[in-house]
Amino acid sequence: MERRNFIALSGAAALLPALPAFALTQGSAKKLIDELVGQINTVIASGKSEKQMFSDFERIFARYSDTSYIAAYAMGADGRRASATQKRAFSDAFQGYVSRKYGSRFREFIGGRLEVKGVKQVKNWYEVEATAFLRGEAPFTVTFQVSDRSGRDLFFNMFIEGINLLLTERTEVGALIDRNGGSIDGMIKDLKTAS
Repeated sequence: MERRNFIALSGAAALLPALPAFALTQGSAKKLIDELVGQINTVIASGKSEKQMFSDFERIFARYSDTSYIAAYAMGADGRRASATQKRAFSDAFQGYVSRKYGSRFREFIGGRLEVKGVKQVKNWYEVEATAFLRGEAPFTVTFQVSDRSGRDLFFNMFIEGINLLLTERTEVGALIDRNGGSIDGMIKDLKTAS
């Protein structure tokens, strides 16, 4: 019996590394966004050039967001006819595009700051609410949706003043595809310079 128990326990232990060490919690969701907000605040207070800031925002976006999910959602139904090479090229172009577009919004925060205010569970993810304090403007809400579906705690959607990143970018990407006569390659080319 002892030998059988030892073998069973050894087999179970071998499976453990494949499982996430910790499930997403309210505390870990807040910690992720606290770190993200800290990074954003550091960049907007850095006095760097716009190009340098966009590079920093791209690095932050890659570190804290579920880029593969966001890119797949943005491509929508067109993703079903895209090749693996096109999907990779789109994901790379999309990451730069989102960094420029939302980096421009965060540049508006220069002289201000973001503060994390609260966390609430919604189904199997968490919403982390932050308040943006800008010079000469009324404070407004920036909300991050956080999930661990990828095996890591990452944000997969963001709302700035109620504008939904996922829905907005699906519309934008769809419009780019239409503008290119349905060409995914044409859309990717345009996305590389879009902001």
